Amino acid sequence: MSSIRKSIFILKWIFPLILFISLVLTVVIRLPNNSENSENYVEPYFGVSFCGDTAEAAKLLIDKTKDYTNLFVLQSGPISKNETATNEVCDYAVDAGLDVIVFFGWFDPDYPWQIPWLDFAKDRWGNDFLGLYLFDEPGGIQVDYNWSYIFHHIKNVAPEFYQTIEDYIQESADQTVIRDYEEAKERYLEYLIAHIQLDELIDRSITSFTSDYALYWFDYLSGYDTIFVQLGWNHNIQKHIGLCRGAANVQQKDWGTIIVWNDRNPDPKINNGTYKTGPEMLYNMLISYEAGADYIIIFDYPTDPPGNPYGILTEEHFEAMQKFWKYMQQKPEEYGKTTGQAALLLPENYGWGMRRIDDRIWGYWGPDELSRQIWTLYHKLLTQYGLALDIVYDDPDFPLKGVYQEIYYWNYTG
Repeated sequence: MSSIRKSIFILKWIFPLILFISLVLTVVIRLPNNSENSENYVEPYFGVSFCGDTAEAAKLLIDKTKDYTNLFVLQSGPISKNETATNEVCDYAVDAGLDVIVFFGWFDPDYPWQIPWLDFAKDRWGNDFLGLYLFDEPGGIQVDYNWSYIFHHIKNVAPEFYQTIEDYIQESADQTVIRDYEEAKERYLEYLIAHIQLDELIDRSITSFTSDYALYWFDYLSGYDTIFVQLGWNHNIQKHIGLCRGAANVQQKDWGTIIVWNDRNPDPKINNGTYKTGPEMLYNMLISYEAGADYIIIFDYPTDPPGNPYGILTEEHFEAMQKFWKYMQQKPEEYGKTTGQAALLLPENYGWGMRRIDDRIWGYWGPDELSRQIWTLYHKLLTQYGLALDIVYDDPDFPLKGVYQEIYYWNYTG
């Protein structure tokens, strides 16, 4: 081939190649500025927690929400005691393209299939089975229950169980004498580890979940992998996100939010309460997303009005969920944009509910001499940092160096 023909041949192919490269570069250059964030974006789990009674009702909710969720939480007490119904709902959810989390209140000896089922679930649904939601509100129970009554009841009505918790509580006239905060923490952890049987999940490398509204730090210490902070009860949302997210960040765990009612009727026989509107629910979802929640879950309990096939959820709630799903797809750069930049450091083992200034400490004591000081400092820092404020504990096992830009000790007076 002559040199001229070679040159023509090269030019014949090099011009299209240059044109192609130019087009590619143009496309790359025109990518949005957040393209790097989009590539690193990990979509949070978003779905509904079903608390109804039957598999058919669960399927109705799956059908209603499967096009704008990626998660289904089977949080039904009755279904958790029915192996066939549990499998039926999980099959249906996974076939609909959803991942699943299954709730057991505890490993009930009356239903011996539950522990072997854990291995079955891993084999049957693989990675679509995210883990087990075991027990509920352990920290809230600790802070709010009348322990004198509870342990008296256990000893007199179920003495065989009382023998297993003698090490959990020191014998005394009212059976609730705990000497100090350190002992309260140890007994709390012992109760969860020994009696909730988290080891059954740990031994199988199955992720453990629960939801709570207090003592998140100590829930994680007991072995839980993920805590869903309850956004409801008219609690301060930023405060409770800061408590749960802070505990998860420092202990290197996952966290999420579960969006519940604003308030409930204290009479358990009456379902009515003050439930969130669609816009209120959407705001809760958006703030969870901005704060970087790994899980964002809508709670459907109870049934109100009577006969509602979707619990307390109505069309305005489903419309809010659809809006949020669309927002997730369109705004990946907004996910986790407000991280914990500063931390309020509480005293070691200070198990204060922190919902109000007179809240209880470990359920055994009222507020102490530090409570008002911490309360005042928290609200001062909240004004400064807002959602960027975490609340963590002074714990030698979890050093904070490099975790936060600013750390404020509970006795800070600046």
